[in-house]
Parts: sequence; C-alpha cells; structure tokens
Amino acid sequence: MSVWFVTGASRGLGAEITREALDRGHSVIATAREASAVLRAYPQAPDGLLAVNANVTEPEQLTTAVRAGLAEFGRIDIVVNNAGYGLIGAIEETSDEAARALFDVNVFGVLNTLRATLPTLRAQRTGHVLNIGSVGGFATAPAAGLYGASKFALEGISEALRGELAPLGVRVTIVEPGGFRTDFLSGSSMRVEPASIADYAAGAGPVRRALAEHDGRQPGDPAKAAKAIVDITEVAEPPLRLQLGADAIERVEAKLELVRRELDQWRHVALSTGI
Repeated sequence: MSVWFVTGASRGLGAEITREALDRGHSVIATAREASAVLRAYPQAPDGLLAVNANVTEPEQLTTAVRAGLAEFGRIDIVVNNAGYGLIGAIEETSDEAARALFDVNVFGVLNTLRATLPTLRAQRTGHVLNIGSVGGFATAPAAGLYGASKFALEGISEALRGELAPLGVRVTIVEPGGFRTDFLSGSSMRVEPASIADYAAGAGPVRRALAEHDGRQPGDPAKAAKAIVDITEVAEPPLRLQLGADAIERVEAKLELVRRELDQWRHVALSTGI
C-alpha cells in the first residue's frame, strides 16, 4: 500500500482522489486550507486518513504537513498537486492582482509543494508526482487565457521535472481533465473578472456564457476520473500526460492537427532562417 500526499483534498477532484485511494487501502495525507473540511467528509475517521491544514501558498505549512505525514506513516509515495482554481476574463480585462493571485496558487503553490515533498521521494529513490493540470493547459480558449497560462506553466514544469527525477526512480504525470461534474465552475472554484471592455463581447462573451450554463452539467464523472488517476500509479510505465474525458481528447487532437498543418504550411519559412 502507498502513502499519498494530496493538496486541495477537501472537495472536487482532490476529494474524489482521496476517497478512491482510501477505498483501495492506501493511506492519505489529505491537505486543505482547513483540515476540518476534509474530516467532515469522513465522520467515521477511517484508518489511513491524516487531515492536515496546509495552504499551498504558505511553504511553512506544507513543511509541517510533510513532517506530520512522515511521523504518522513513515514515507510518502504519491504526491498529488491538485489545489487550484479557475479564472475567467479576457486577457486585457484581467487585473494584475487577479493574475498574480492565480499564479500564486496554481503555479507557485505547486512549486512550494514540490520543494516540501521531493526531498522524501528523492531519498527513497521511488515515488510518483501527479500534477493535476487541465486540457486548458494544452489548448486554451478565449476568456480562459490566464487560467490556461497557469496550466501551460504546469505542463512545462512537469516536462522538465520528469527528466530531472527519472534517474532517481521518481515518475511524473500531468493529468489533463476536460469538464467534470465537480464544483469547479461554481463560485467556490472559479473567479470571474468583470466584462469591462465591450470590444471583447464577441471573443470572450460566448465562453463566459457557456461556462456559466455548464456548471453541474459537465460530461465527466469525477469518481471515474479519480479511479483512472489512481490506476495510473499502478502501471509500470505511466504516461507523461493523461487526458481524461472525450472532450479533452477532442481538444488535444484539434490542436495537434492545427500545429501540424501550420508547421507544414510554414516549414519553408522556418528552414529559410538556417545557415
């Protein structure tokens, strides 16, 4: 059995991953800004669950959570960087404050968690890092550009991290979910910048409306997503990227096709710049 360290474990996909891991007999260090929110989901206090306060923007809290987990279980095998939230607004409409706050959680929160947990995985010479990204981190859309940018950053971090950790026996996978019926589109997980520039009504407006209308109607089943995520930690050669949902596959395939088409169309220009 493995020991999991999960951020953002009190709700959404983090809660489902925690539940699936516990159901399979694993132990989970379940972190959230308020550990009581995790415990409310488990009134029976199951064996193997350690709920710990840890805001990913506070490195000291993460270090304390890791120490508590090691004291309880002796090791950490799987690190799930799940904590994060969404942001809607055209690029120009999005304030610097909102953009920086987003990156503090979605990007720097991941880096804080990695700095707290990787010394343990490196010392063990084994482990698996699961970075919960988004299909929006591979192919973003109008009105979701800053959120997509934070997840694009996670893609880059994960690609480099895989090469850095592979010689040490630690694996890395970035998960790219499409739309799942969590509370991600609700006010608790999605922040919306005011539509302050009329010129962007045509480009960003449809996405704003679509997201509002799809809250609770997303095609993906979060329990099945959690099962797939836990499954991937049990295979000998896990992928660098794992798409979840038919909508995620569709968006990835569409971008790959676009990139290939443009690469072929403009190849002569690229080659003309060589010596």
